[in-house]
Amino acid sequence: MKTPVSPALVAVVGPVEPALLAAWTAHYRRLGIERFHLAFHFPDHVHDAWRHQLLAASHDLGIVPARISTGPWHEHTNTQLRDSLREQAGTGWHLIADSDEFQTHPAPLAEMIAQAEAARHKVIGGLMLDRATNDGRLALWRPETGLDRAFPLGGHLTRRLLKGDPRKIVLAHSSVTVASGNHRAPGHKPDPDTLACVHHFKWRSGVLDDLRRRVDRFTSGEWAEHTPAVRSEASRLLQHIDRHNGRIDVADPRLAFRRVTLDRLPDGWAAEAAKIATTWRPHTAQSQSGSTISSPSP
Repeated sequence: MKTPVSPALVAVVGPVEPALLAAWTAHYRRLGIERFHLAFHFPDHVHDAWRHQLLAASHDLGIVPARISTGPWHEHTNTQLRDSLREQAGTGWHLIADSDEFQTHPAPLAEMIAQAEAARHKVIGGLMLDRATNDGRLALWRPETGLDRAFPLGGHLTRRLLKGDPRKIVLAHSSVTVASGNHRAPGHKPDPDTLACVHHFKWRSGVLDDLRRRVDRFTSGEWAEHTPAVRSEASRLLQHIDRHNGRIDVADPRLAFRRVTLDRLPDGWAAEAAKIATTWRPHTAQSQSGSTISSPSP
């Protein structure tokens, strides 16, 4: 029996805080990841000092960036960079994660891949669970506090409020094409009974500026978009925050926020995730602009 090879991690990283990159790297190393294929993309508004600090942090973590690019964050930018990284990573399985996505799997990665191969599946899926602070503030966090303590709640913000696609392709064989946003792999369906929990730590201090910039640049045409989905999702979040005094309404029962941690799946996750993944449909309300996908954050 051949020894399973650890998948290569493929990620496009925007101008995140170095502490998040460090926590993210440590998380995936704990899962057994040894090969990191990272592309860093810096939109024009990012100061040189921030760019240099983040790239230095990557080197300090023992990761040499595979690609460094600058300029507009068009909707296709992420996909093009991701696909070039996958080509570089070579034959085998690829773990695909944005820099604010921390995956928790039902079993070790080697077992997940072995089960998929035994079932002749070439993809493994996950479902996003948005993480938030106890009171919904978009807070700064400190490395010594840790993400679990700073953002102890997990809920379905992307699906229920933003009307975005919560499904993710978290592992894919190199022979499989993955769609924009890593939500689907045309021609391949993940097993709905073995979905990873994709903890989404997007809702941190500074994200509102990113969302407003995204809406402005896509609206003006400075950043190219293929659908209005990304802009629509950002607008929904900004409107929600404005209605709730700068916070996410974590008490809203529709969003199903509850206490979760990265070291295990949430209680009842298998059934909950399977139901959502198999029943989710793109938002098509005629009274507002439909949102069918969500995209990694610049």
